[in-house]
Amino acid sequence: MTQGNTAVESLSAPLRVRFDYTRSVGPIIGAFLTGLRDRRILGVRGSDGRVLVPPPEYDPHTSAPLDELVEVATTGTLTSWTWVSEPLPGQPFDRPFAWALIQLDGADTALLHALDVSAPEELSTGMRVSARWADERTGRIQDIACFEPGEHTTGPTASDGEPVTMLTTPVDLAYKHTASPQESIYLRGLAEGKLIGGRSETGGAVYFPPRGANPTDGTPTSDLVELPDKGTVTTFCIVNVPFLGQRIKPPYVAAYVLLDGADIPFLHLVLGCEASEVRMGMRVEAVWKPREEWGHALANIDHFRPSGEPDAPYESYQHHL
Repeated sequence: MTQGNTAVESLSAPLRVRFDYTRSVGPIIGAFLTGLRDRRILGVRGSDGRVLVPPPEYDPHTSAPLDELVEVATTGTLTSWTWVSEPLPGQPFDRPFAWALIQLDGADTALLHALDVSAPEELSTGMRVSARWADERTGRIQDIACFEPGEHTTGPTASDGEPVTMLTTPVDLAYKHTASPQESIYLRGLAEGKLIGGRSETGGAVYFPPRGANPTDGTPTSDLVELPDKGTVTTFCIVNVPFLGQRIKPPYVAAYVLLDGADIPFLHLVLGCEASEVRMGMRVEAVWKPREEWGHALANIDHFRPSGEPDAPYESYQHHL
């Protein structure tokens, strides 16, 4: 894409998303995790009589709830594998290993786990393997530290702990995002205090943020339009529930704002008044952060606030509801 006679260089940046996902596990997965804590592996019997490991909560064929738990062995057979020559951070080993599908004795399905061998030449389909348990177990899949070649069994351990009912899984995603040419122009505009949209060749609709193509017919949106930082609230939500990392004390409003001259609203905060005063049709204006805090992000706008103008007529935003 070019802007004038100048080719647009796309922006790129490393991004990392990290959060803890916490869920209740229910009776079936809870029993499986409690068993792992006690060095036992449980499956569940499906409607076709097969023993499924790990145990699903619902039958894969009938979708009916499953409840017949079956203990299987901690030894099994290697059915398939892939070699990891360069482990990633957070994987079970910092040295080469294999991801393996292992069918435990007494199970009819395979369990995915790490297999500790020093070279791929040591692997063969059909080889016998055994679970190696972690020294400290809390009721998670990592209670099995890995599997290893050979057959040896380790008896269960008595536990006075309560059944596992909750599971917290850390999520960590690191990647490099490369913006499209339109997005790069939009981001550079934000760094200069400008709001840049893209006009579609079909119908002339203006999208903000700009898109590479009209989503309805794929035609380019290469005509760039600078928009004002005023607009109209179309729909909104009052946030009353606190959550981890929240920087604003509830209640506050997240609203879709239709900028003047745009044909699609975007989501942002509306502050500067009581949450109960926000309404559809309210006219708002951007409140920008101090210029020294600006970067290539829509967060350069801290929030929107009431502009004091009369509400927009319903007909001007009704098709966005």
